[in-house]
Amino acid sequence: MFKEILGLPAHALVVHAVVVFVPLLALLSIAYVALPRFRSRIDWAIVLLAVVAPITAWVAVQSGEELTDVFVARGLQGPIVDQIFEHSRYGDLTFRYVLPLAIAAVVLLVVTSGHPRVPNLPFWVTPALSVVVVVLAGASLVYVYLTGHSGAEAVWGNTL
Repeated sequence: MFKEILGLPAHALVVHAVVVFVPLLALLSIAYVALPRFRSRIDWAIVLLAVVAPITAWVAVQSGEELTDVFVARGLQGPIVDQIFEHSRYGDLTFRYVLPLAIAAVVLLVVTSGHPRVPNLPFWVTPALSVVVVVLAGASLVYVYLTGHSGAEAVWGNTL
């Protein structure tokens, strides 16, 4: 399903969306926590990115697994295989941090929305959610970097 797009490996195309949407979600989530007066201006973007970023990360993981299967079936051997598996592990971790970040960011938006249907929660909920969002955003940024770097190293590190 995620093998090719117009004859090109889907993974090579999808990863570009991940490299854009995951950092945007992370940085805007941090901005939402750190800059409360701008919340009404960025909340819509966070909701949109909270949907798009995890989806692109998941599709990148799935397309990467299919691409890895092609390489293994063709008998690819040597240190490049270890690099591919390291890249794959980082990609899995990226998704595992981005999904909870998206959920926590949306929950924080709801809690701080001031909407009358949102129940009055204990005073510590907003600060606790804020810490969770910032930690998950930081982890997402680290792992999207590690994933991208290890992937680029696997593709280009052996050819330059």
